[in-house]
Amino acid sequence: MPMLTDPSVKYSPFPQVPLADRQWPSRTITAPPRWLSTDLRDGNQAIVDPMDAHKKNRFFDLLVDVGVKEIEVGFPSAGATEFDFISGLVQSGRIPDDVLVQVLTQSREDLIRTSFASLTGARAAIVHLYNAVSPAWREVVFGMTKDQVRDIAVQGAKIMRDEAAKQPDTDWHFQYSPETFSTAELDFSLEVCEAVMGVLVPTPEHPIILNLPATVEAATPNIYADQVEYFIRNLPNRESAVISLHTHNDRGTGVAAAELALMAGADRVEGCLFGNGERTGNCCLVTMALNMYTQGVDPQLDFSDIDRVIETVEYCNELPVHQRHPYGGELVYTAFSGSHQDAIKKGFAAHQVQNDPHWRVPYLPIDPADLGRSYEAVIRVNSQSGKGGFAWILEQTQGLRLPKKMQADFSPHVQRVADELSRELTADDIWESFKQAYHVQTAPKHFQLVDYEERRATDGTRLFSGTIEVEGQEQTVSGRGNGLISSVLATIEDAFGLSLEVIDYTEHALTTGRDSRAAAYLECRTPDGQTIWGVGIDEDVATASVRAVLSAANSAVMRKSPA
Repeated sequence: MPMLTDPSVKYSPFPQVPLADRQWPSRTITAPPRWLSTDLRDGNQAIVDPMDAHKKNRFFDLLVDVGVKEIEVGFPSAGATEFDFISGLVQSGRIPDDVLVQVLTQSREDLIRTSFASLTGARAAIVHLYNAVSPAWREVVFGMTKDQVRDIAVQGAKIMRDEAAKQPDTDWHFQYSPETFSTAELDFSLEVCEAVMGVLVPTPEHPIILNLPATVEAATPNIYADQVEYFIRNLPNRESAVISLHTHNDRGTGVAAAELALMAGADRVEGCLFGNGERTGNCCLVTMALNMYTQGVDPQLDFSDIDRVIETVEYCNELPVHQRHPYGGELVYTAFSGSHQDAIKKGFAAHQVQNDPHWRVPYLPIDPADLGRSYEAVIRVNSQSGKGGFAWILEQTQGLRLPKKMQADFSPHVQRVADELSRELTADDIWESFKQAYHVQTAPKHFQLVDYEERRATDGTRLFSGTIEVEGQEQTVSGRGNGLISSVLATIEDAFGLSLEVIDYTEHALTTGRDSRAAAYLECRTPDGQTIWGVGIDEDVATASVRAVLSAANSAVMRKSPA
């Protein structure tokens, strides 16, 4: 067959839903849905090496800890491994009283009976029946008429009803899926579901679950929302049905489709943690739940230790969670860009002093701390970063709050190191560069404080006297000024001929408490107009200021030295 010059001619736009007065666009999500995890069934079918009993049990325990109340635990008729796991889980007594387990079965008598057998002894359970109803499946896969497809669903419902009657001590719940709903005729899906309801006779007190799968995502999310709203508005005995959603991610909009369909009136969402599932995956329960969280809606799922959740999911699925996956990815709260870093840094500073708990930090739709993530990972530095990035890291790791103009002075040092290393800079890289740039806690130094004392003269001036090591040789020096800093500057000029003019001085405590150290920052100008910065760190704030003067003096000497 010759290749088409325009392959798009093979495809047709998806038809619109006849719903001129749709209501969902004006609604918002104000409460969480019922959540069902399909990780142990749909997710398990989609991984290269299906989970063994150990991994399934570990995953089940995680889902319970997270707060999922409905869990599809498997496909009992798929084989002995599945059957034994489900039966063992039921018999173990490990299913909490507030958790419903669910199993999936095709609409075939032997498979339905096997499904009920796997749940023998359960306090309560959901049996999920399905058969495909769309034209492609009817005509291409099965070669059946609509009547034949409807009869498959009806016969399966009758067998479910009869099997449930054989185990009256179990609180049975029934779920039916018109599989391939998203590509089927809406009126035919309604017809089949109504026929199933006629067999099972649900009530508002004991409703049927009608699951409307976007088995293959074939249109934009608004179309799926239209389909769900149309279905709900035309379903007889709506009050006796829980409308459930099972979206897939073929177009990359599985979460969006589920969100809009909730606005269209659905009650329940099926999906997997981090979106595992056939092809491109299912609706990601983590993303959808935390989307609600950012809108002020409690999803009633606990992801406060999201790294533990990721660790378990990656271990059980043997699939990595992508570094850019919403909320959970390793890099989703990380900024490398200078402008982003500056905005985030300012946002955190404003958040610390605001009078309400409302979260409004730029570029961070959710507080990383709410998910167990540290702020240290929010800003990371590479060659694309700006001064806000390294300033944030120095503040977080060393307690230093660099003056804005000093950030600009230090920026070229960081940029040079980033270019030399050609990689992301660690906090240690930045701290080492800072110490070298301002002669902090490094040796050798041209001027190094050994000891000093200060006293007030009779005329009110300050007298500085001390010992300074100069290129390895100790010298006794002294000077007079209006204050401690000016007396040290006078000492440096008198003893070594180095003149510096103070432009600005700031200081702050590095930590809180009685034993806190202090940092002092000194901006100076040399006689030839160069700006020099000095930094001093010490347990005593006065000593920190002396060290800042000597730091600036060392920088001035280094600039005079030949390259």
